[in-house]
Amino acid sequence: MPDPNTEALLRRIAEALERLAPAPREDAALDSADAFAWHAAGGYLEPVRHVNRVDIGLLKGIDRVRDILLQNTQRFAAGLAANNALLWGARGMGKSSLIKAVHGAIIAERPGCLALVEIHREEIPSLPRLLVKLRAGSHRVILFCDDLSFDSDDTTFKSLKAVLEGGIEGRPENTIFYATSNRRHLMARDMIENQQSTAIHPSEAVEESVSLSDRFGLWLGFHTCDQQTYFAMIEGYVNYFGIDVPAEELKAAAIEWSMTRGARSGRVAWQFVQDLAGRKGMALKS
Repeated sequence: MPDPNTEALLRRIAEALERLAPAPREDAALDSADAFAWHAAGGYLEPVRHVNRVDIGLLKGIDRVRDILLQNTQRFAAGLAANNALLWGARGMGKSSLIKAVHGAIIAERPGCLALVEIHREEIPSLPRLLVKLRAGSHRVILFCDDLSFDSDDTTFKSLKAVLEGGIEGRPENTIFYATSNRRHLMARDMIENQQSTAIHPSEAVEESVSLSDRFGLWLGFHTCDQQTYFAMIEGYVNYFGIDVPAEELKAAAIEWSMTRGARSGRVAWQFVQDLAGRKGMALKS
């Protein structure tokens, strides 16, 4: 016979655990917000009420790739054929900013027509579960992964290939995948070389490694900017936020800032403007 005291103790422990356990989260409807963050552990989408983005007009030096991505996204939002896009290249040149800015520009013209869902690199294995949720709805979705790359002994890229184009179901018609990376082929050189050294046919190992990036119909390259473009970025921010500073002072300070950072990029320009605004006693508000 079970001990009544033990049974009562176990019941109290179970009830205490029930009280401590968080209530299961329900998915937010895709028409309840413009952007969402995917939480793989809980299997739910969390609305993002305020997206951290800049106006598309403030992105300088990337006119060609901006127009290509904007047109591709406009076609997708209108229900037409469109490609997955990989934005690759120099750090700080506006890859993730462009994706968020394009989304913002489109929903400003047609509110509610397009949702932005962010999935983190570490949660790529949960992508099939997320796509099941998105496939069930009719809302059109940009699935966004920032800084996508793979290192040695990481086999996640194989499952991602199947999800994007190669699986039986393929990518849902209402979903498009945009990713950013510093690497054109998403993998480190040593990862590709290691596969070559252990393969019977090295060329086949290379084909296996780069076939993931082939799943992206658009490859949009971002490259370091020259000084003129760097100044244009800064002047755009200064005018937009109404920072009062003489042109010569602005130019001299911008040059000094880029030299201390050892680089010129959109990120460096933005960091300079933040510092400048702080010294002028201003708070930057979008």
